[in-house]
Amino acid sequence: MMMGIISRKGLLLSLVIWVWGLVVRLEAEDPYLYFTWKVTYGTISPLGVPQQGILINGQFPGPNINSTTNNNIIVNVINHLDEPFLLTWMGVQHRKNSWQDGVPGTNCPIPPGQNYTYRFQVKDQIGSYIYYPTTAMHRAAGGFGGLRVNSRLLIPVPYADPEDDYTVLIGDWYTKSHSTLKKFLDSGRSLARPDGVLINGKSLDKKGRGKPLFTMKPGKTYKYRICNVGLKTSLNFRIQNHLMKLVEMEGSHTVQNIYESLDVHVGQCFSVLVTADKEPKAYYMVASTRFTKKVLTGKAIITYTNAKRGPPSPQLPAAPVGNWAWSLNQFRSFRWNLTASAARPNPQGSYHYGKINITRTIKLVNSASRVNGKLRYSINGVSHVDTSTPLKLAEYFRVANKVFKYDIIKDEPTAEDTPQKLIMAPNVINQTFRNFVEIIFENHEKSLQSWHLAGYSFFAAAIGPGKWSPEQRRNYNLLDAVSRHTIQVFPKSYAAILLTFDNAGMWNLRSELTENRYLGQQLYISVLSPARSLRDEYNIPDNALRCGIVKKLPFPPPYTI
Repeated sequence: MMMGIISRKGLLLSLVIWVWGLVVRLEAEDPYLYFTWKVTYGTISPLGVPQQGILINGQFPGPNINSTTNNNIIVNVINHLDEPFLLTWMGVQHRKNSWQDGVPGTNCPIPPGQNYTYRFQVKDQIGSYIYYPTTAMHRAAGGFGGLRVNSRLLIPVPYADPEDDYTVLIGDWYTKSHSTLKKFLDSGRSLARPDGVLINGKSLDKKGRGKPLFTMKPGKTYKYRICNVGLKTSLNFRIQNHLMKLVEMEGSHTVQNIYESLDVHVGQCFSVLVTADKEPKAYYMVASTRFTKKVLTGKAIITYTNAKRGPPSPQLPAAPVGNWAWSLNQFRSFRWNLTASAARPNPQGSYHYGKINITRTIKLVNSASRVNGKLRYSINGVSHVDTSTPLKLAEYFRVANKVFKYDIIKDEPTAEDTPQKLIMAPNVINQTFRNFVEIIFENHEKSLQSWHLAGYSFFAAAIGPGKWSPEQRRNYNLLDAVSRHTIQVFPKSYAAILLTFDNAGMWNLRSELTENRYLGQQLYISVLSPARSLRDEYNIPDNALRCGIVKKLPFPPPYTI
């Protein structure tokens, strides 16, 4: 009888401990942010010409997501378009969770009239990011917006809290519809030059008039998050009579240099501090095209709360003098702030990445050529083709051999890998989990390239003229290169990045120039965990859309701890 009493007491104590543990876990769980987005067509006129745009909850650009480090973000996307649709969250690392990356190689597109709920955590991240559509040429019609990740209050940032925080989305723009631009590319034509430049989806009238976009109080300092959401054109950003202090780029605090203007290449984001210390009146912020024969300029107005009446001065701040050299020197001035306390997306390589042994070097050479008279872009002689079954799903359901082949490109392309022998196929690299890798982007073309790697931050170690050789490693920044997720490659130049492939999943490496990506200049990197463990990668989400040959296949055994 006594033993029975003790057992019941023990059971009661165990129950109390379990409930207490559950409460602690619930209280300690990171906050959730919930959004419901309705994606629709709507008429917009950003350059004064009515055209079909893609709206999110009736907005162009789409809503700005304002989150904090480690927040869980839940976005229910309802597709009211007449064709499939996907969104990607560029720069969000989706630790162990490439299921939420939102590209055709990892996700089935959302069919018309249906929805998909993205669930991801901005784990150990801060900074300025964007989202945009990855299906068809939808990015040319809108559907993009800003995503900011603020530092938690307990973790100080290396500057005083700004008076306010503004998102500035700059980008080139076409007045032709996204479907017309898609037809151009499908027919083998390149996109012509854009028709204008937008700032937050707007342009001023021909006389430079319009409502102020932002207002500043005299003497106060403001944070501007500047992101290039365009299709193909690098832009130079500047603010009339005001200097900019760079404090963050793509998730990393930077050494706080002062700039009169910044070259922002497609897909890139910069955060700057601007102090309202000038005459209280209206000023122009300017975004003008770089490396183009005809310079297109977009303008927006900022003003002071006690501003004198009247328009800004028509004399715009000058664009940079010179071509690639100016922009290259600016890149070399960017340095990671190693003394800042912050969430760090690259814990394994932080501070000491220059001392890690490189286990693999992958050289990627971009090229343009024609197949049956139609324009295609490629990497190492392979022009990527999307498949009806997303690559990640094929791999997870263990039918990859029916959808694609691994490693059809070489780590070191040879003269035989020429555009004349172009291969059109799914392009997937098999990468060993947790290896430290060097990737070289070599650009033999006459136009600037901009590259993005999903799922990771990498160390932008070097950009230099000419072809890369191992001797170039002497010129690498192995101390404080900025940890980021995009890199530009100037014409007839190379860029070198370093990273540890410690995030299991299927990850897209792509040209951020939309025409190039659409016509094949992308690939996927498969990073498989041999353990098939939940410690390394999440199982397929319960709500995952299934398409292609896996639509009716039984689920494989789930990953376990």
